[in-house]
Amino acid sequence: MMYEVEQQRFEQPLAKIETRKKTERSKGTGIEEERLEIVDLSSMSLDSLPNPSLNLATICKLDLSNNNLQNIPESLTARLLNMVVLDVHSNQLRSLPNSIGCLSKLKILNVSGNLIEYLPKSIENCRSLEELNANFNKLSQLPESIGFELINLKKLSVNCNKLVFLPRSTSHLTALKVLDARLNCLRSLPEDLENLINLEALNVSQNFQYLVALPYSIGLLLSLVELDVSYNKITSLPDSIGCLKKLQKLSLEGNPLASPPPDVVEQGLHAVKEYLVQKMNSGHQSPTKKKSWVGRLVKYGTFNGQSRSVPREDREAFIVPDYRPIDGLTSPRYMGMFSPRRLFSPRNYFST
Repeated sequence: MMYEVEQQRFEQPLAKIETRKKTERSKGTGIEEERLEIVDLSSMSLDSLPNPSLNLATICKLDLSNNNLQNIPESLTARLLNMVVLDVHSNQLRSLPNSIGCLSKLKILNVSGNLIEYLPKSIENCRSLEELNANFNKLSQLPESIGFELINLKKLSVNCNKLVFLPRSTSHLTALKVLDARLNCLRSLPEDLENLINLEALNVSQNFQYLVALPYSIGLLLSLVELDVSYNKITSLPDSIGCLKKLQKLSLEGNPLASPPPDVVEQGLHAVKEYLVQKMNSGHQSPTKKKSWVGRLVKYGTFNGQSRSVPREDREAFIVPDYRPIDGLTSPRYMGMFSPRRLFSPRNYFST
Protein backbone atom coordinates (compact mmCIF):
# COMPACT_ATOMS: atom_id res chain seq x y z
CA MET A 1 0.00 0.00 0.00
CA MET A 2 2.85 2.35 0.90
CA TYR A 3 4.49 1.71 -2.46
CA GLU A 4 1.26 2.62 -4.27
CA VAL A 5 1.03 5.88 -2.37
CA GLU A 6 4.62 6.82 -3.21
CA GLN A 7 4.10 5.81 -6.81
CA GLN A 8 1.17 8.21 -7.00
CA ARG A 9 3.27 10.94 -5.43
CA PHE A 10 5.83 10.51 -8.14
CA GLU A 11 3.26 10.32 -10.92
CA GLN A 12 1.60 13.50 -9.74
CA PRO A 13 4.59 15.76 -10.53
CA LEU A 14 5.01 14.22 -13.96
CA ALA A 15 2.97 17.16 -15.18
CA LYS A 16 5.93 19.30 -14.12
CA ILE A 17 8.36 17.38 -16.32
CA GLU A 18 9.50 19.39 -19.27
CA THR A 19 10.86 17.33 -22.15
CA ARG A 20 13.47 18.93 -24.32
CA LYS A 21 14.48 17.22 -27.52
CA LYS A 22 17.60 18.32 -29.29
CA THR A 23 17.31 18.53 -33.03
CA GLU A 24 21.02 18.92 -33.62
CA ARG A 25 22.57 16.03 -35.45
CA SER A 26 25.86 14.52 -34.48
CA LYS A 27 28.64 15.39 -36.85
CA GLY A 28 29.31 12.72 -39.44
CA THR A 29 26.47 10.44 -38.33
CA GLY A 30 23.29 12.41 -39.01
CA ILE A 31 21.77 10.74 -35.93
CA GLU A 32 19.71 12.90 -33.60
CA GLU A 33 20.97 13.19 -30.05
CA GLU A 34 19.07 11.41 -27.29
CA ARG A 35 16.06 13.20 -25.83
CA LEU A 36 16.91 15.06 -22.61
CA GLU A 37 14.41 15.91 -19.91
CA ILE A 38 14.08 18.52 -17.17
CA VAL A 39 12.39 17.12 -14.07
CA ASP A 40 10.99 19.50 -11.44
CA LEU A 41 9.97 17.86 -8.15
CA SER A 42 10.48 20.95 -6.01
CA SER A 43 8.22 22.07 -3.12
CA MET A 44 6.27 18.81 -2.88
CA SER A 45 7.00 17.95 0.77
CA LEU A 46 8.80 14.76 -0.30
CA ASP A 47 10.40 12.77 2.51
CA SER A 48 11.94 10.23 0.15
CA LEU A 49 12.27 9.51 -3.54
CA PRO A 50 10.31 6.62 -5.06
CA ASN A 51 11.77 4.58 -7.89
CA PRO A 52 10.99 6.52 -11.07
CA SER A 53 9.63 4.90 -14.19
CA LEU A 54 11.46 7.13 -16.65
CA ASN A 55 15.00 6.52 -17.83
CA LEU A 56 17.28 8.47 -15.47
CA ALA A 57 19.98 8.70 -18.13
CA THR A 58 17.74 11.06 -20.12
CA ILE A 59 17.52 13.68 -17.34
CA CYS A 60 19.75 16.74 -17.78
CA LYS A 61 18.27 18.83 -14.94
CA LEU A 62 16.72 17.60 -11.69
CA ASP A 63 15.17 19.98 -9.17
CA LEU A 64 14.47 18.43 -5.76
CA SER A 65 14.62 21.68 -3.81
CA ASN A 66 12.32 22.71 -0.94
CA ASN A 67 11.41 19.22 0.23
CA ASN A 68 12.13 17.19 3.36
CA LEU A 69 14.68 14.79 1.90
CA GLN A 70 17.20 13.37 4.38
CA ASN A 71 19.26 11.43 1.87
CA ILE A 72 19.69 10.79 -1.84
CA PRO A 73 20.07 7.11 -2.79
CA GLU A 74 23.47 6.10 -4.15
CA SER A 75 21.81 4.06 -6.89
CA LEU A 76 19.77 7.05 -8.06
CA THR A 77 22.72 9.40 -8.46
CA ALA A 78 24.84 6.77 -10.20
CA ARG A 79 22.30 6.53 -13.04
CA LEU A 80 22.04 10.26 -13.74
CA LEU A 81 24.74 10.01 -16.38
CA ASN A 82 23.68 13.08 -18.41
CA MET A 83 22.94 15.33 -15.47
CA VAL A 84 24.03 18.94 -16.01
CA VAL A 85 22.11 20.71 -13.22
CA LEU A 86 21.26 19.21 -9.82
CA ASP A 87 19.38 21.36 -7.32
CA VAL A 88 18.68 19.94 -3.86
CA HIS A 89 18.70 23.15 -1.84
CA SER A 90 16.49 23.55 1.24
CA ASN A 91 16.15 19.95 2.35
CA GLN A 92 17.35 18.00 5.40
CA LEU A 93 20.38 16.35 3.81
CA ARG A 94 23.27 15.52 6.13
CA SER A 95 25.53 14.21 3.39
CA LEU A 96 25.76 13.65 -0.35
CA PRO A 97 26.09 10.20 -1.92
CA ASN A 98 29.58 9.11 -2.94
CA SER A 99 28.14 8.29 -6.34
CA ILE A 100 27.94 12.03 -7.03
CA GLY A 101 31.38 11.51 -8.54
CA CYS A 102 29.70 9.64 -11.42
CA LEU A 103 28.17 12.89 -12.69
CA SER A 104 30.93 13.72 -15.13
CA LYS A 105 28.74 16.20 -17.05
CA LEU A 106 27.47 18.08 -14.00
CA LYS A 107 27.98 21.84 -14.31
CA ILE A 108 25.79 23.32 -11.56
CA LEU A 109 25.34 21.81 -8.11
CA ASN A 110 23.20 23.55 -5.49
CA VAL A 111 23.16 21.90 -2.06
CA SER A 112 22.58 25.05 0.00
CA GLY A 113 20.26 25.16 2.98
CA ASN A 114 20.90 21.64 4.27
CA LEU A 115 22.69 20.03 7.23
CA ILE A 116 25.73 18.78 5.31
CA GLU A 117 28.86 18.41 7.44
CA TYR A 118 31.28 17.38 4.69
CA LEU A 119 31.46 16.98 0.93
CA PRO A 120 32.43 13.53 -0.35
CA LYS A 121 35.92 13.32 -1.82
CA SER A 122 34.36 11.85 -4.96
CA ILE A 123 33.02 15.31 -5.84
CA GLU A 124 36.48 15.94 -7.26
CA ASN A 125 35.50 13.67 -10.17
CA CYS A 126 32.84 16.19 -11.28
CA ARG A 127 35.42 17.92 -13.44
CA SER A 128 32.83 19.73 -15.58
CA LEU A 129 31.49 21.53 -12.50
CA GLU A 130 31.29 25.32 -12.96
CA GLU A 131 29.15 26.36 -9.99
CA LEU A 132 29.09 24.88 -6.50
CA ASN A 133 26.68 26.40 -3.98
CA ALA A 134 27.02 24.92 -0.50
CA ASN A 135 25.82 27.93 1.50
CA PHE A 136 23.99 27.48 4.81
CA ASN A 137 25.29 24.07 5.81
CA LYS A 138 27.53 22.75 8.60
CA LEU A 139 30.74 22.29 6.63
CA SER A 140 33.87 22.40 8.77
CA GLN A 141 36.23 21.67 5.87
CA LEU A 142 36.38 21.09 2.12
CA PRO A 143 38.12 18.14 0.39
CA GLU A 144 41.85 18.85 0.61
CA SER A 145 42.62 18.40 -3.09
CA ILE A 146 39.42 19.95 -4.47
CA GLY A 147 41.36 22.72 -6.21
CA PHE A 148 43.53 20.34 -8.19
CA GLU A 149 40.57 18.57 -9.77
CA LEU A 150 37.71 21.06 -10.29
CA ILE A 151 39.62 22.96 -12.94
CA ASN A 152 36.46 24.40 -14.56
CA LEU A 153 34.93 25.79 -11.38
CA LYS A 154 33.95 29.45 -11.84
CA LYS A 155 31.86 30.10 -8.73
CA LEU A 156 32.39 28.67 -5.26
CA SER A 157 29.89 29.72 -2.58
CA VAL A 158 30.41 28.31 0.90
CA ASN A 159 29.09 31.11 3.10
CA CYS A 160 27.34 30.46 6.41
CA ASN A 161 29.26 27.33 7.34
CA LYS A 162 31.88 26.43 9.96
CA LEU A 163 34.99 26.48 7.77
CA VAL A 164 38.21 27.12 9.68
CA PHE A 165 40.38 27.28 6.57
CA LEU A 166 40.24 26.87 2.82
CA PRO A 167 42.37 24.06 1.36
CA ARG A 168 45.71 25.19 -0.07
CA SER A 169 44.62 23.62 -3.34
CA THR A 170 41.98 26.38 -3.58
CA SER A 171 44.70 28.57 -5.07
CA HIS A 172 44.76 26.30 -8.14
CA LEU A 173 41.17 27.01 -9.17
CA THR A 174 42.44 29.10 -12.06
CA ALA A 175 39.00 29.43 -13.72
CA LEU A 176 37.40 30.74 -10.52
CA LYS A 177 35.66 34.12 -10.83
CA VAL A 178 33.68 34.31 -7.57
CA LEU A 179 34.71 33.05 -4.14
CA ASP A 180 32.22 33.65 -1.33
CA ALA A 181 33.36 32.40 2.08
CA ARG A 182 31.73 34.91 4.41
CA LEU A 183 30.16 33.99 7.74
CA ASN A 184 32.56 31.19 8.58
CA CYS A 185 35.33 30.75 11.13
CA LEU A 186 38.28 31.34 8.79
CA ARG A 187 41.62 31.85 10.53
CA SER A 188 43.57 32.56 7.35
CA LEU A 189 43.54 32.39 3.56
CA PRO A 190 45.83 30.33 1.30
CA GLU A 191 49.19 31.98 0.63
CA ASP A 192 49.39 31.40 -3.14
CA LEU A 193 46.32 33.36 -4.19
CA GLU A 194 48.14 34.75 -7.23
CA ASN A 195 47.22 31.61 -9.18
CA LEU A 196 43.56 32.73 -9.17
CA ILE A 197 44.15 34.74 -12.30
CA ASN A 198 40.44 35.12 -13.18
CA LEU A 199 39.06 35.89 -9.72
CA GLU A 200 36.80 38.95 -9.89
CA ALA A 201 34.98 38.87 -6.53
CA LEU A 202 36.33 37.74 -3.17
CA ASN A 203 34.15 37.89 -0.05
CA VAL A 204 35.60 36.75 3.27
CA SER A 205 33.60 39.13 5.43
CA GLN A 206 32.07 38.35 8.83
CA ASN A 207 34.57 35.80 10.01
CA PHE A 208 34.55 38.11 13.02
CA GLN A 209 37.24 37.43 15.67
CA TYR A 210 38.94 34.72 13.62
CA LEU A 211 40.40 36.36 10.50
CA VAL A 212 43.17 38.74 11.60
CA ALA A 213 45.32 39.11 8.47
CA LEU A 214 45.34 38.81 4.67
CA PRO A 215 48.16 37.25 2.61
CA TYR A 216 50.41 39.53 0.55
CA SER A 217 49.55 37.50 -2.55
CA ILE A 218 46.15 39.21 -2.57
CA GLY A 219 47.88 42.05 -4.42
CA LEU A 220 48.48 39.77 -7.41
CA LEU A 221 44.79 39.09 -8.04
CA LEU A 222 44.91 41.31 -11.08
CA SER A 223 41.33 40.53 -12.21
CA LEU A 224 39.86 41.41 -8.82
CA VAL A 225 37.01 43.93 -9.00
CA GLU A 226 35.33 43.44 -5.60
CA LEU A 227 36.96 42.67 -2.26
CA ASP A 228 34.92 42.41 0.93
CA VAL A 229 36.85 41.82 4.16
CA SER A 230 34.43 43.64 6.47
CA TYR A 231 33.70 42.60 10.06
CA ASN A 232 36.87 40.72 10.81
CA LYS A 233 39.80 41.44 13.18
CA ILE A 234 42.17 42.80 10.54
CA THR A 235 44.45 45.52 11.88
CA SER A 236 46.61 46.10 8.81
CA LEU A 237 46.01 45.69 5.07
CA PRO A 238 48.81 44.30 2.91
CA ASP A 239 50.50 47.12 0.96
CA SER A 240 50.06 45.02 -2.17
CA ILE A 241 46.33 45.84 -2.27
CA GLY A 242 47.35 49.23 -3.57
CA CYS A 243 48.42 47.54 -6.81
CA LEU A 244 44.99 46.11 -7.65
CA LYS A 245 44.30 48.28 -10.69
CA LYS A 246 40.88 46.77 -11.50
CA LEU A 247 39.56 46.99 -7.94
CA GLN A 248 36.35 49.03 -7.85
CA LYS A 249 34.79 48.05 -4.53
CA LEU A 250 36.58 47.56 -1.22
CA SER A 251 34.59 46.92 1.98
CA LEU A 252 36.57 47.38 5.19
CA GLU A 253 34.03 48.36 7.86
CA GLY A 254 33.98 46.52 11.15
CA ASN A 255 37.75 45.98 11.35
CA PRO A 256 40.09 47.55 13.97
CA LEU A 257 42.30 48.94 11.20
CA ALA A 258 45.43 50.86 12.10
CA SER A 259 46.92 50.74 8.59
CA PRO A 260 45.41 52.46 6.74
CA PRO A 261 44.07 54.66 9.56
CA PRO A 262 40.32 55.37 9.86
CA ASP A 263 40.59 58.88 8.40
CA VAL A 264 42.07 57.43 5.19
CA VAL A 265 39.46 54.67 5.00
CA GLU A 266 36.70 57.25 5.27
CA GLN A 267 37.99 58.94 2.11
CA GLY A 268 37.24 55.87 0.04
CA LEU A 269 38.97 53.35 -2.21
CA HIS A 270 41.25 55.77 -4.07
CA ALA A 271 42.65 57.18 -0.85
CA VAL A 272 43.23 53.70 0.58
CA LYS A 273 45.11 52.52 -2.52
CA GLU A 274 47.18 55.70 -2.61
CA TYR A 275 48.09 55.29 1.05
CA LEU A 276 49.19 51.69 0.57
CA VAL A 277 51.27 52.50 -2.52
CA GLN A 278 53.00 55.36 -0.70
CA LYS A 279 53.66 53.07 2.22
CA MET A 280 55.23 50.56 -0.14
CA ASN A 281 57.28 53.32 -1.79
CA SER A 282 58.52 54.70 1.49
CA GLY A 283 61.17 52.01 1.88
CA HIS A 284 60.38 51.55 5.54
CA GLN A 285 61.70 48.48 7.28
CA SER A 286 59.63 45.43 6.52
CA PRO A 287 59.88 41.66 6.91
CA THR A 288 61.88 39.68 4.36
CA LYS A 289 58.71 38.05 3.11
CA LYS A 290 57.25 41.48 2.42
CA LYS A 291 60.33 42.52 0.42
CA SER A 292 60.08 39.40 -1.71
CA TRP A 293 56.49 40.28 -2.57
CA VAL A 294 57.49 43.79 -3.60
CA GLY A 295 59.97 42.19 -6.00
CA ARG A 296 57.28 39.97 -7.47
CA LEU A 297 54.91 42.89 -7.87
CA VAL A 298 57.60 44.78 -9.78
CA LYS A 299 58.41 41.72 -11.87
CA TYR A 300 54.79 41.27 -12.94
CA GLY A 301 54.55 44.95 -13.83
CA THR A 302 51.83 45.63 -11.25
CA PHE A 303 53.77 47.91 -8.93
CA ASN A 304 54.60 51.45 -10.00
CA GLY A 305 57.00 52.06 -7.15
CA GLN A 306 60.51 53.51 -7.24
CA SER A 307 62.27 50.23 -7.86
CA ARG A 308 63.21 49.83 -11.53
CA SER A 309 65.62 46.94 -11.24
CA VAL A 310 63.76 44.86 -13.84
CA PRO A 311 63.74 46.29 -17.38
CA ARG A 312 60.26 46.73 -18.84
CA GLU A 313 61.04 44.45 -21.77
CA ASP A 314 61.94 41.67 -19.33
CA ARG A 315 58.75 41.92 -17.34
CA GLU A 316 56.32 39.08 -17.71
CA ALA A 317 52.62 39.34 -18.31
CA PHE A 318 50.58 38.07 -15.41
CA ILE A 319 50.44 34.42 -16.30
CA VAL A 320 51.87 32.39 -13.46
CA PRO A 321 55.09 31.22 -15.14
CA ASP A 322 55.41 27.93 -13.30
CA TYR A 323 51.76 26.92 -13.56
CA ARG A 324 50.89 23.86 -15.63
CA PRO A 325 47.42 22.32 -15.93
CA ILE A 326 46.96 19.32 -13.69
CA ASP A 327 46.10 17.17 -16.71
CA GLY A 328 49.57 17.71 -18.11
CA LEU A 329 51.33 16.46 -15.01
CA THR A 330 50.53 12.77 -15.19
CA SER A 331 53.68 11.68 -16.97
CA PRO A 332 56.38 9.87 -14.95
CA ARG A 333 58.52 12.99 -15.14
CA TYR A 334 56.12 14.90 -12.88
CA MET A 335 54.78 12.15 -10.65
CA GLY A 336 57.14 13.22 -7.89
CA MET A 337 55.21 16.45 -7.60
CA PHE A 338 52.24 14.61 -6.17
CA SER A 339 53.80 13.34 -2.98
CA PRO A 340 51.91 14.62 0.09
CA ARG A 341 54.95 16.53 1.21
CA ARG A 342 55.20 18.32 -2.12
CA LEU A 343 51.47 18.93 -2.59
CA PHE A 344 50.90 20.55 0.75
CA SER A 345 54.11 22.50 0.97
CA PRO A 346 53.60 26.28 1.35
CA ARG A 347 55.86 26.72 -1.68
CA ASN A 348 54.64 26.96 -5.24
CA TYR A 349 53.38 23.46 -6.02
CA PHE A 350 54.54 23.55 -9.61
CA SER A 351 57.95 25.15 -9.26
CA THR A 352 60.70 23.65 -11.33
